[in-house]
Amino acid sequence: MWCMTALTPHHDGSPLHVSDLAPSLGDVVTVRLRVPVGYAPLTAVRTRSNPDHEPEWTDAVRVGSAAGWDWWEAPVTVRNPRHGYRWMLQHADGTVEWLNQTGIHRIETLDAEDFALVAYPAPPAWLYDAVMYQVFPDRFARSAAADERPTPEWAIPAAWGDPVNPVMPARSQQFYGGDLDGIVDRLDHVVGLGANLLYLTPVFPAESNHRYDASSFDRVDPLLGGDEAYVRLIEAAHARGIRIIGDLTSNHSGDSHEWFRAAHGTPGADTAQYYCFTDDGNTEYVSWLGYPSLPKFDWSSPELRERFVTGPDSVVARWLKPPFATDGWRIDVANMIGRLGDVDLNEEVRRLLRQTMIEINPDTILLGESTNDAASDLQGDGWHGAMTYPSFTRPVWGWLSEPTGEPYLTADGEEETEAWFFGQPVGGIPRYTGCDFAAAVTRFTGGIPWRVRLGNMQPLDTHDTGRFATNAAPGTIPVAVGLAMTMPGLPVVFAGDEFGLTGADGESSRTPIPWGSETDAAVAERLALYRDLIALRRAHPVLATGGLRWVHVDDAAVAFVRESAGESALVLAARGDVDVELPAGAVIGAAGADAVFGDATLGVADDGAVVLSAEGPAFAVWMLPGVDAPEA
Repeated sequence: MWCMTALTPHHDGSPLHVSDLAPSLGDVVTVRLRVPVGYAPLTAVRTRSNPDHEPEWTDAVRVGSAAGWDWWEAPVTVRNPRHGYRWMLQHADGTVEWLNQTGIHRIETLDAEDFALVAYPAPPAWLYDAVMYQVFPDRFARSAAADERPTPEWAIPAAWGDPVNPVMPARSQQFYGGDLDGIVDRLDHVVGLGANLLYLTPVFPAESNHRYDASSFDRVDPLLGGDEAYVRLIEAAHARGIRIIGDLTSNHSGDSHEWFRAAHGTPGADTAQYYCFTDDGNTEYVSWLGYPSLPKFDWSSPELRERFVTGPDSVVARWLKPPFATDGWRIDVANMIGRLGDVDLNEEVRRLLRQTMIEINPDTILLGESTNDAASDLQGDGWHGAMTYPSFTRPVWGWLSEPTGEPYLTADGEEETEAWFFGQPVGGIPRYTGCDFAAAVTRFTGGIPWRVRLGNMQPLDTHDTGRFATNAAPGTIPVAVGLAMTMPGLPVVFAGDEFGLTGADGESSRTPIPWGSETDAAVAERLALYRDLIALRRAHPVLATGGLRWVHVDDAAVAFVRESAGESALVLAARGDVDVELPAGAVIGAAGADAVFGDATLGVADDGAVVLSAEGPAFAVWMLPGVDAPEA
């Protein structure tokens, strides 16, 4: 259990506590620690770094007190591209405590969970202001031109109102015919929601509705309208203040890809070294999870690296340059790229991707898909963030779900009543408490530098998962959406969530958008929820870049503050009823709290203690004055 109510020392990677979030090697960064007044007599406070894997210490000095907290600061010299550090607190009674990203500890802690300063090139600042809207092109919208296009041979045609068929082969071949001009026609919907970053799953030609089996990376699928339609979409999005990123399979292509067809069965082909063939005749090969339609790339090939990433006309470069000028990439199954048995080229490849993008346009972002524990790959050297599930999505499902037992069909056509949970054979959705939720978030972000954590995608669901609403406990959808918009990370809305769509698994969630239903009472209410919470996120920069400090965690509710010098926010999220008292100093400036969302009560006692109460489920936000910290 990770329940907590007491005040403890605090540090995070935000500007309140770190003087430079984008240092260079050799820079001296001032880091600050806050200790509750009266926490304990301290005889010393120090930082402990581990440059070149040899400990280095700096002494902290107490610089003053404010609002019930003593502030200490220390210099840290950035000696490695990822420079980890932790705090050591020495008590008068001989006790020693350590503070790292997972909290306060009485025994020594792991280097992997240290706070970290990152000296690699920083992501563009706009990443932190973004709210992402994810579109699965086949299911978003059809333009009039789509009616004129023939149905491809591989496809099973479906009318827009037909139900999704989750059974193979329809699972990958059911074809609704959404296209890029259809997205253009609906961009005002995205603007109206308040999202400002559009992420499209692949747009390259393929032999499936999901297009993760590309047959070429050099052109846009004619079924989507071709290159010209992509330019129209990008220009229309940019004109509305919306950035747009693509989706690239750097781990594999489709078996219909021109590179693979040239190499398959032809050992001397120019592209034969691009793939992981396992026999002399180039007829057997490694593929993604054993699916023969997805042959795996061999990133030891210099020719593949040049054609895919480093060359002036590479795949990565082509779509970042005019006339397309996209704003970045999301890389599919980024965790598997360049990895096979005793070979691990992942770090090399992600650095190559990042370097090419910096050279072409440093104002672009690079996000990797790594759906489980991604910490080892998320150290700032490549990915600006990741589509990853254990640090937010799965904990939210575990805490706020109430499985219905509604039957659904698997890919094999078998009926299943046990709720889908990210492909894990765990007997449905685990049952978490609020304490478990907070513990999971802390565990899976504890090894990720703060700057990278802010770029991690924070979805309730995606095209690869069931939709959260399918099994959401009554009244918890505002809680879940609210958490996505207020916790550190990149909020993500999968198109259709704002319409209240459901889906038992990753195929059933890919439902065509029910345009025309916006005035239905239930849909209008859900749309308003999303608009209001996205507007809250975008109106208050502290929700994008402010620190995170938990102030209360119990089985039914969590409360935290996002803090900066300019403003702060108190957030309450509860599955059950709330009636808690926070000690004086827990919420700085509570007397000036301004309720901006939700139905909950905040009271302030004479001694500064704060009382929060609500009938659950509940989600509420109060804006507070910025934190007044002592000068250096």
